[in-house]
Amino acid sequence: MPRLRTATAPVPPAAATAEAAARAAAEHCRALQDTLARFHRQGLTRVTAWGTALAAVLPGGGRLLAAGNGGSAAQAQHLTAELVGRYSRERPGFSAIALHADTSTVTAVGNDYGFDSLYARQIAAHGRPGDVLMLLSTSGRSPNLLAAARSGRKAGMTVWAMTGRRPNPLAAAADEALTIDAAATATVQEMHLVALHLLCEAFDSALTRATTPPADGGGDRTAPEEAPWEAV
Repeated sequence: MPRLRTATAPVPPAAATAEAAARAAAEHCRALQDTLARFHRQGLTRVTAWGTALAAVLPGGGRLLAAGNGGSAAQAQHLTAELVGRYSRERPGFSAIALHADTSTVTAVGNDYGFDSLYARQIAAHGRPGDVLMLLSTSGRSPNLLAAARSGRKAGMTVWAMTGRRPNPLAAAADEALTIDAAATATVQEMHLVALHLLCEAFDSALTRATTPPADGGGDRTAPEEAPWEAV
């Protein structure tokens, strides 16, 4: 009995495959450059203001809570690591918690109360008036982050959101939002990382200004023998 042949799609030549990949990569870079230019015009002031504001909260005993889903959870944990550890210069560590990172709490709350309550429950436990809540979402529509925003507002926290394009519910629910006007989820996440780094840069700069004595010595004030976060 003759064997039946099955139709198979032709395999493109390696050169054509490489060329298509190069075009896709170039388009990705162009989209990122365009988005970065828009961010520079529209979002830079906001994110540096957030860093400066955070420098007035954390040294006084305040706390940052951060949350997201998937890649945005990784971004949230990146931010808290920069604050507990350091960004680019030596300084004290400050209280910052990524709410997805406690796996026992996450699985307990998810199991007992549902995924939509994953962060709201933790915020009700940890959030205090004057603390800051940072929520990251490319869509701005995740139910657990919307519940988190409501829980943060109820706890008296300042709620900031980083999202994709407006309009979206999370941007509307936050006290302030940084929205990234980009079509691709990857581009939004890449810009969120840039924004987080600039927030940390502004935070460190504000701390340095707050602890640097005036050039004239500030009257009766004397400079400390060693700056508290001088690089070594």
